[in-house]
Amino acid sequence: MDGVALLTIFILSIFVGFEVVSKVSTVLHTPLMSGANAIHGVVVMGAIIVAGKATNALELSIALVAVLLGAINLVGGFVVTDRMLEMFKPKKPTGKEGGAA
Repeated sequence: MDGVALLTIFILSIFVGFEVVSKVSTVLHTPLMSGANAIHGVVVMGAIIVAGKATNALELSIALVAVLLGAINLVGGFVVTDRMLEMFKPKKPTGKEGGAA
C-alpha cells in the first residue's frame, strides 16, 4: 500500500473510533474500560517486540515512545476502573456515632 492509502485508513479509523466510543452509555463504560485495558496490554507487548527488532535509532525511539504511551494508558485505565468500582462497594463504618452523649 502506498502512503496515501495508509493515511486515509488511519484518518477514517479515527472518525469511526470517535463515533463508536461517543455512543457508549455510562453504564457500560466500566466493563468496556476493563476490556480495553486488556487490549492495551497486548499493544504494549507488541510495541516491546517492535522495539526489540528495531534496526535504527528512529525505529527504536518511536517504539519506545509507543511503549511509554501504551503503559501510561494501561495503568491509567486500571486506576480509573478501580476508582469507578469503588463507588459500588459498601461504605465502611467510621466508628463515630451520630448522636451527642
